[in-house]
Amino acid sequence: MLQQLGKGVAIIGSGAATPAVSLTNQDLSQIVDTSDEWIATRTGIRERRLAVPGQSLCELASIAGERAIAMAGISPEDIDLIILATSTADDLFGTASQIQGKIGATKAVAFDLTAACSGFVFALVTGAQFIRNGVYRNVLLIGGDILSRWVDWSDRRTCILFGDGAGAVVMQATESDSEVSDRLLGFEIRSDGTQNHYLNLSYKSEAKELVAGVSINQGNFQPITMNGQEVYRFAVKRVPEVIEKALFRANLTVDQIDWLILHQANQRILDAVAQRLKIPPEKVISNLANYGNTSAASIAIALDEAVRCGKIKAGDTIATAGFGAGLTWGAAIFQWGK
Repeated sequence: MLQQLGKGVAIIGSGAATPAVSLTNQDLSQIVDTSDEWIATRTGIRERRLAVPGQSLCELASIAGERAIAMAGISPEDIDLIILATSTADDLFGTASQIQGKIGATKAVAFDLTAACSGFVFALVTGAQFIRNGVYRNVLLIGGDILSRWVDWSDRRTCILFGDGAGAVVMQATESDSEVSDRLLGFEIRSDGTQNHYLNLSYKSEAKELVAGVSINQGNFQPITMNGQEVYRFAVKRVPEVIEKALFRANLTVDQIDWLILHQANQRILDAVAQRLKIPPEKVISNLANYGNTSAASIAIALDEAVRCGKIKAGDTIATAGFGAGLTWGAAIFQWGK
């Protein structure tokens, strides 16, 4: 088998889609014992978007994907691979292929990837390998979740946090006759299953006897449960470490970062990570006040907003990190644009 020349990766387009319906902190105070001040001071969240009945993940993800493709200046038929990072698929067998059909990406293979709130970073790294190995040229990466499906709206520890949405990027192979230009500069991804119990959307079943001596389990997934203090401790310790490791692989220092885009979970986590890395607040992108924690979508939504408003420009160096259930965490360093 002939060895194919490695190719570089460029992230050339972004898109996002969020539901129109907003649930404010004041609205939540009518459901559970809380207040706008209590939520905002502890999380930084002011409102979150919620999918309405009949609104699917496929719909939101397809809109985000189409917007990313349009920004990239290519057509859906140019897409070779679609990766959907999600924990809330419309179909447990997978939703990526539905998106492939909906947007008309007729040549693309599509699959789902589940790594909870780390999903976008894990999918970014996964998609990059297909490009670097010369297998595919154009990869559409979508992070999307409708967590409102799985929130216990009587539990104020979790219902204040989560929102719905989707964000997408297009990754493209880069090459020239003389050299390969790789805009994905470094990454590091990690997992620790011994801490899995701190954040769950778990399956609960009961035994059902089919015939004498033959029983199976049948049930359903249960609402999200979380140990907030432990997740906070985990994030503020592990996220700076993994960003530093990714920077080391990229042969860069912290002061060479133009922007820090973390998973939008909690403003206190964003602030603590930035402080530990000595990254000034003006370099930290945050939009969780408007959307809450959108899981695998959050980094891509924040990236897209910053690109479209002109904050992030071609050539800017971005450090991004996801962290969450699994427990999983990971970081990637990349330059925006070709």
